[in-house]
Amino acid sequence: MRKPPRILDAQTIAKTRLFHVEQMDLEFSNGVIVQYERLKGSSRGAVLAVPMLDADTVLLIREYAAGVQRYELALPKGRIEPGEDLLEAANRELAEEVGYAARKLRHITSLTVAPGYLSHTTHVVLAEDLYPSKSIGDEPEEIEVVPWRLSRLGELLECEDCTEARSIAALFMVRELLRDDN
Repeated sequence: MRKPPRILDAQTIAKTRLFHVEQMDLEFSNGVIVQYERLKGSSRGAVLAVPMLDADTVLLIREYAAGVQRYELALPKGRIEPGEDLLEAANRELAEEVGYAARKLRHITSLTVAPGYLSHTTHVVLAEDLYPSKSIGDEPEEIEVVPWRLSRLGELLECEDCTEARSIAALFMVRELLRDDN
C-alpha cells in the first residue's frame, strides 16, 4: 500500500454556514508537490436510514433538493449532532422525516461521495421494527413519505426524481442483505 502524501500546509480559503473550503499543499513520496482544494466535512458525518415498514416495503421521502433544483425521491438522512451516536441520529432523522422510529437499528456500511475533493462520510443504517414516532425537524415544509417495494427497485431507478447515489446504493445493499438473512 502506498504511503499517503505529506501535508505541507492546510488553510481555510472560504467558509459559509454549510461549506468549508480548505486548500492543502501536499508532497507525494516521489517528491511532487501539488495543491489541492477540498470541501471539508464534519468529523461526525451523516446518517442515511433505510426504514423498512415490512420485509419488502421501504419508506422513501420526497423533498426539495436545492443542488438540482427539484424534488428528489430518496432515503431519510441528516447530520449527526454533537454528542449523538450514529444509531441515535438515524432514529431522530426517522422521527423527523418519516414519522417513525425503529426498535431495531443496524449500521450496514459507511459511504463517501466524491472522495477526491469532499471529506464527508455517510453512515447507512438499516431500521426495522418501526413504530409511529413524530418529531419536529428543521425541514421548511412537510416531507412526503412514499412507501416503495424493494422487489420493484428496478422501477424506482426509472423514476426521473430518484437519482441520489447514496440512497440507490443503500437500497441495493439492504435488498441483498435482507435476501441473505432469509
